[in-house]
Amino acid sequence: MSTRYFGAAVPRLEDPRLLTGRGTYVDDIVLPGMLHAVFLRSSVAHGRIRSLDPSAALSMPGIRAVYAMADFVSFGSGPMPTMAPHPLLKSPITCSPLAVDEVRYVGEAIAMVLADSRAEAEDALAAIELDIEHLPVVANARQGIADGAPRAHSGRDSNVIATLRGSHGNVDAVFAAAAHRFSETFEIHRGGCHAMECRGVVAAPEPRSGELSLWTSSQSPYMVRRHLATYLGRDEADIRVTAPDVGGGFGPKANVYPEEFAVALAALACGHPVKWIEDRQEHFLATTQQRDQFWSLEVACDAAGRMLGVRGRCIHDNGAYAPYGLILPATALASFPGPYALAAFDLSIDVVLTNLVPTTPVRGAGRPNAAFVLERLADTIARRLNLPREEVRRRSFVRAEQMPYVTGGKMRDGSPVAYDSGDYAKALSLVVDKIDAAGFEERRAEAATRGRLLGLGFASCVEDTGLGPFEGASVRVTPAGKVVVATGAASQGQGHATTLAQIAADALGVDLSQVTVKAADSRIFPLGISTIASRVAVTAGSSVEIAARKVRDKAIKVAAHILEAGEHDLEIENGQVRVVGVPDMNVPLSTIARVLSGSAGVPIPAGVEPDLAATGYFEANQLAFAYGSQACEVEIDPETGDTRITRYVVAHDCGRLINPLIVDGQIRGGVVHGIGNALFEHMRHDEAGQPLTATYADYLLPGAAEMPDIEIHHIETPSPRNPIGAKGAGEGGTIPAVACVISAIQDALGPAAPFITMHPVSPEQIVEWIDQTRK
Repeated sequence: MSTRYFGAAVPRLEDPRLLTGRGTYVDDIVLPGMLHAVFLRSSVAHGRIRSLDPSAALSMPGIRAVYAMADFVSFGSGPMPTMAPHPLLKSPITCSPLAVDEVRYVGEAIAMVLADSRAEAEDALAAIELDIEHLPVVANARQGIADGAPRAHSGRDSNVIATLRGSHGNVDAVFAAAAHRFSETFEIHRGGCHAMECRGVVAAPEPRSGELSLWTSSQSPYMVRRHLATYLGRDEADIRVTAPDVGGGFGPKANVYPEEFAVALAALACGHPVKWIEDRQEHFLATTQQRDQFWSLEVACDAAGRMLGVRGRCIHDNGAYAPYGLILPATALASFPGPYALAAFDLSIDVVLTNLVPTTPVRGAGRPNAAFVLERLADTIARRLNLPREEVRRRSFVRAEQMPYVTGGKMRDGSPVAYDSGDYAKALSLVVDKIDAAGFEERRAEAATRGRLLGLGFASCVEDTGLGPFEGASVRVTPAGKVVVATGAASQGQGHATTLAQIAADALGVDLSQVTVKAADSRIFPLGISTIASRVAVTAGSSVEIAARKVRDKAIKVAAHILEAGEHDLEIENGQVRVVGVPDMNVPLSTIARVLSGSAGVPIPAGVEPDLAATGYFEANQLAFAYGSQACEVEIDPETGDTRITRYVVAHDCGRLINPLIVDGQIRGGVVHGIGNALFEHMRHDEAGQPLTATYADYLLPGAAEMPDIEIHHIETPSPRNPIGAKGAGEGGTIPAVACVISAIQDALGPAAPFITMHPVSPEQIVEWIDQTRK
């Protein structure tokens, strides 16, 4: 049977329901007797709780309870489990659902109020009497690593919780023999999640069965269930966790949060359903963030500008806790050497606690950090040796004929990094051609006549995708002839219901309209990992393929019995199993499903299990590596520093495209995210750890007016490491985007301008650099 849907730009099946207001998000869930929760949060970055008196709040109208952590000891106590244990972390560095005696960042939850309405609960917060003794604050990771620095946790001996190291080859020998060696320092600042939908949780106890149900706007509903069951001392089967429609995730919603535990504990304590919906200010204060890193690096190259080695150190701000273990810094480390065939590298990352919001992955999860410093090092070589930037990259890339290529790096689990397939130079050449780099100087001259500075930038990247250990799916044909796909892979807008349906429809020869996808509900499918690391297309997509092929084989076996034909003579087309060349000899899948359900009044063939269904788990033992290059042009007003991106071109290889329309959406969204990181988003704090950019008046996000048209070109190199040949696409747009934009700004400012080693860059900073250049 020929493929009909895999590779087709099918409109998203989810959209009619969502666009007509028929989606169900956490805040849409209303249960009888439901109470509303709000959290009393710390207003200081580091302090000791001396007393908390809720009596005045409890006397206010509509108030049902005020809970501190001590009120939950009969259900669970102590710090939350670590999502990702690491051997370097000898003990968990996680918070309790509510702070016990010490607060360690502005926004940490101390107590919660339950009321008949959200407004009544918020009114009561101001009536709670809270006394906190201020403690010394660590508001910067470089400060935190210094001798004599205050402790972010008063009981710890050091703010450094781990030092990660990665090396390959003899770096000292490579540097000693290199024709050139250059040094740079880089600063990469904090940004947040800022999904359209803030976080939310509803918890409901069932007194008769003892089951606890939880609805949460999470990328990791099965992780929430697993850790909550551990914390409560319950079996996972007694807890149902569902991620309903989720309005964006971008990484921070993959974390297991104290609010999820606290709302569950409050529901168990009061015996009522409890709802909490995060407001936007809470999002600034309590949803995890990413990216404060400080790099000191050296790069070695030969006389022709080919990169040979990189060595140096990074200081990584992990915030007040390590709920995600060391995944964020470890991913940054594992992203070296990027697309470059380095003879050697030697890197270390010091992971430091501060009194700021904890950091966990945001789209790219450390990969954009590594791409930024590697791409800026490539630009350093080009600048110092007066070479074309694209030529330095071409000379340094891993070549297509070297695939599969073992980089010398290690993944988080210690396994070797080995790129599976691709042509990195082809992607760069494609964007250079499509953006018309040859005609750029003419465009630059035209811009100059209008008093504008025009710059052209390039960047490349490699992305590990399809992270293990597994994802699963079941496929079932109902007696009505419908196909139901169930999976644990949660969606936050990626279009899973469409892409997974395309795979199942092709395997079973049915129309796409016959397929329904149900996901992220532990009652419907038993196991799941998380929607992170551009993994779902590879893992869940492959699982659907495996399960659907099992169902197909089963259907053919039964049809051969019914039609008295050989299995090799049968095909599936248009929802029927038929004899090849004799279309009138057929049996519908619905009939086979009725036979296997026992309702057709005929015996099930010997050796065939009931139900036209199967489950498949794809075990991702090897990663699939996507890659790409980007080019952009920026236009700068030298008087105001206003920077506009006027053109943007992407070349990207995510293996076989399941749905080009959805892949393009992912890439465009990723590029926009990267542009925000380059030009707008900066979560600032003062020396006392107080956030200075806690509203959208101060923390800037890119809007439609700031976005260029993004031209996308696909290269399809199927991955040999999964049955559908796919590579992930969720983060590839973001990873090189900051480096691309900064490269273009650098080019616009000219060779006399300071070399840019940080992001985001502001108009004020650009004007300052222009003034320095003029002087």
